[in-house]
Amino acid sequence: MPSEGNLDFAEPVLELVHRAEALKRHAQQNHLHIDSELKTLFERIQEVEVRYQDSLTPWQRVRLARHPMRPHPQYFCRMIFSDLLELHGDRRFGDDWAVGGGFARLGDKTVMVIFTRKGHNLEQYLQNHFGCPEPEGYRKALRLMKIAEKAHCPIVTIVDTPGAYPGISGGERHIGEAIAVNLREMFRLTVPILCVVTGEGGSGGALGLAVGNRVLMLANAYYSAITPEGCAAILWRDENKTADAAAALKLTADDLLKMKVIDEIVPEPLGGAHCNPGEAAAILKAAIIKNLKALCKKSASRLKEDRYDRFREMGIYKD
Repeated sequence: MPSEGNLDFAEPVLELVHRAEALKRHAQQNHLHIDSELKTLFERIQEVEVRYQDSLTPWQRVRLARHPMRPHPQYFCRMIFSDLLELHGDRRFGDDWAVGGGFARLGDKTVMVIFTRKGHNLEQYLQNHFGCPEPEGYRKALRLMKIAEKAHCPIVTIVDTPGAYPGISGGERHIGEAIAVNLREMFRLTVPILCVVTGEGGSGGALGLAVGNRVLMLANAYYSAITPEGCAAILWRDENKTADAAAALKLTADDLLKMKVIDEIVPEPLGGAHCNPGEAAAILKAAIIKNLKALCKKSASRLKEDRYDRFREMGIYKD
């Protein structure tokens, strides 16, 4: 595998896949009868792919979650939902562009989709505070959830944020209170809530949009109470300990599934979602449809009880 300094960890495996596909095309074009050999070759490649995915360190997964070409929630919304009617403003202060949402169609079903924004250039990053919502972003999200409840409409949240906005304006407008109210009110909602962590899931900034009946997570996303850099700075006062901090935090999808923090891992294309965004969106869409179908069969009281029980059962404890 490439060294820690190379972000494209899957490059050797991808090269192997491309060469195998080129060989398959060559055989088809020249009518070569090597089907059994090709079948064996692709089976071996699948084994290599599995070993590659299992070999990634927690810090490598964090870096994949932050990959500059990784599809953001806006992209997934565009590929998974149709007829998005975006709603704006929190009706108290303003409109935070780091959080978007509105009614949309998922097949023949109407849902309320709420998503975080980062951006793809410097102007967008600054406008969206690098994906860090301000208080009005959380209040807007809660307003949309309340509208969804009145409309008896399931809620889907798609989260990719390093955390809540840490600037002075957030403190002045009570960002802690805004997140806390979201946590409380999401437990009380009587409609299905499905949450997906597609990239970064940073602390309360992510949790303020992710109190759901089911929480899904892309295979190379991470979800943590603090960033590895922040943890290394607090515990070791040494930026070179970032990889150790990532391992200690148990922030990968595999670790979180064992601790019941999430309910399902959504697989990604080889190399990560950025290598094939269309395939990643198709896989995620299928997972969302499957989980929503199961949740929509439950009564309002059952949904609230399941949400409460889910969070009570989190973690691994020793007496």
